[in-house]
Amino acid sequence: MAQLKNEAAYRAALKRIDELLPLTGDDVPDDDPNMLEMDMLCDMVEEYEDIHYPIGKPDLADVIKLRMFERNLTQSAVAKLLGISPSRMSELMHGKLEPSYRLSRDLCTKLNIEPSVVLNL
Repeated sequence: MAQLKNEAAYRAALKRIDELLPLTGDDVPDDDPNMLEMDMLCDMVEEYEDIHYPIGKPDLADVIKLRMFERNLTQSAVAKLLGISPSRMSELMHGKLEPSYRLSRDLCTKLNIEPSVVLNL
């Protein structure tokens, strides 16, 4: 398959995808030329982004901060929710505390954090 060789080609592909979006929808058959072009461009853009804009694994502290923001919670409130002291919560947020099994389970169930993030997999 063809590849996007540089940033200019990547930007042009994104622009063309934006132009094709209104022409492709649920009622458009898969063999429609616009749909075929869109699929090809999307694959090329995805491949380019995987190489040039990789997304790393999330850090546990960052995910906890996100949950705090989403639920409008303070660090103290999260500590209370998890049943740990504020100082242990601070250690967790600074990467100085490895979560125990119970704390890992509570992070998953009470804050809806994926186990792979809690276990750093």
